[in-house]
Amino acid sequence: MEGAIDPDGDHPPRLIVDGNEAAAAVAYALSEVIAIYPITPASPMGESADQWSNAGMANHWGTVPRVIEMQSEGGAAGAVHGSLLAGAQTTTFTASQGLLLMLPNLYKIAGELTPAVIHVAARSLATHALSIFGDHSDVMAARQTGMAMLASASVQEAQDLALIAHAATLATRVPFIHFFDGFRTSHEVADIEGLTPATIGALIDDELIRSTRDRALDPNRPVLRGTAQNPDVFFQAREAANPFHLAVPDAVQGAMDRFAARTGRPYRLFDYRGAPDAERVLVLMGSGIGAAYDWLRIAEARGDKVGVLAVRLYRPFAVEAFVEALPTTVRSLAVLDRTKEPGSVGEPLYTDVVAALAERWPGSPPLVIGGRYGLSSKEFTPPMVQAVFDELEREEPRRHLTVGIVDDVTGTSVEVDPGTWEEPDDTLQALFYGLGSDGTVGANKNTVKIVGANTDHHAQGYFVYDSKKSGSMTVSHLRFSPEPIQSTYLIDAADFVACHRFSLLGRSDALDRARPGATVLLNTGHPAEVVWSKLSSQQQRLIRDKALEVWAVDADTIAADVGMAGRTNTVLQACFFALTDLLDTDRAVGAIKDAIAKTYGRRGAVIVERNNAAVDRAVAA
Repeated sequence: MEGAIDPDGDHPPRLIVDGNEAAAAVAYALSEVIAIYPITPASPMGESADQWSNAGMANHWGTVPRVIEMQSEGGAAGAVHGSLLAGAQTTTFTASQGLLLMLPNLYKIAGELTPAVIHVAARSLATHALSIFGDHSDVMAARQTGMAMLASASVQEAQDLALIAHAATLATRVPFIHFFDGFRTSHEVADIEGLTPATIGALIDDELIRSTRDRALDPNRPVLRGTAQNPDVFFQAREAANPFHLAVPDAVQGAMDRFAARTGRPYRLFDYRGAPDAERVLVLMGSGIGAAYDWLRIAEARGDKVGVLAVRLYRPFAVEAFVEALPTTVRSLAVLDRTKEPGSVGEPLYTDVVAALAERWPGSPPLVIGGRYGLSSKEFTPPMVQAVFDELEREEPRRHLTVGIVDDVTGTSVEVDPGTWEEPDDTLQALFYGLGSDGTVGANKNTVKIVGANTDHHAQGYFVYDSKKSGSMTVSHLRFSPEPIQSTYLIDAADFVACHRFSLLGRSDALDRARPGATVLLNTGHPAEVVWSKLSSQQQRLIRDKALEVWAVDADTIAADVGMAGRTNTVLQACFFALTDLLDTDRAVGAIKDAIAKTYGRRGAVIVERNNAAVDRAVAA
């Protein structure tokens, strides 16, 4: 329950959580009823809420929320709608096709001006194929429901903007979809600054809570709502809601300002970063902002007149705030959408930007090009950002493009040079290759938590799963840095590479992703003196050419000897700390054992003792 807000805390806690838990903690604290139905990658939000409710954890008002699992997402949305009409603070969590099943109720919730927030781990919709991975095609399908839409770009923002959304919906009566990228943000583990009850109390006005109760359907105070209407009044009633939606941008910015005053973390509806006299600007929302910011740091050092505009509030689209956020010197913009809308003039964000500039830009508006990126969690990296800016520099940039793929069918793709980017030297990057359900991912999540809790380093963990899940290869991407980490893309040049199954060395790109001089850890049953002969000639050449330092450990034998056959995760976790200088080995071993006690304590002392013995044997081996 690490993501929950400490009811007795006065100082912001340092939390190591994923995006799902960060958002769910806020939603739980500010809800009385939570209707859930599981769907990847939003399921952990509902699971956390259910766990906290069963444990008797109280919300912001001292009561335990009622968590109800329905039989479909449509049922969950219906339960949310009914609960809201009864005056209860209510939420739900969903993604992809699940969000589509909620659309009819979202139109009603928004049309009836009912304050609410639903939290979405944005995911691809099934089109030519199903995908469990992330993009914005689901939330874009909800953009005309009348729900306001607030986009988070990181784990920290998933927490912060969740609170801002709950505050703004109470102030405006317009319900919100708060969304963040599925897997890339929902499942990324990172250290964040948590919230205190005082901060929540400063943003949530209990008088507004009472107002929602006063508007609840009550047989003792009958009102007419949800009628059938004829042409004589329907149009007028729809337009009568305009003032509520027009008030949303100011209400959101007001909540952001109050939040910044409490926490020191400022947000704007449109956050601009870059040269004040920028001529070229990139516009996007979601986790791709992290990659854009990483590239911007290098571009600014070169003196490039460029900038990045991050979209926070997507609906209502605040035209004046958007235009004011741009430098007056801008000559061209590239707008990137993480969705595809076949048959349209352009994707949703692109068309909004073009319309906003046509309406409000003083004089002739700058050139705007649109691009698609990152569908189904396709990688988006700093070199891809560079490629988009290179397109803007052409004499006649293409109006519509793709980045991150090679489009040899319609020729929309821009050429990317991966050699234009190197990660900062002060960041330790580690890759771990394992198999689904072998414990590698769980151990690495604990590693991120151990480093975050026991050092001054910032920590980030992202885990690449095959959609076939159990038994398929998993790759854990871990970063540790003295500076905040905003790199929302996979590691290509690692300082430490571990193959938790020796056979994965030949089935993966593990050695290709090791940077020169990196440390490599192999779990193998072969004696150390014969490991070299078991490597292919190509693997041997890579090790020599890159001067890699290779270590071997027989983790399977150690695990079997202590009664944990097949469970090598704690053995290899201990080896990682022994081979890096992130944490003193003795201190690391103690922290690993604490994590073992937390993780396996409920399964009995024998399991804990076996894991502890495995850790002790690992360092010696």
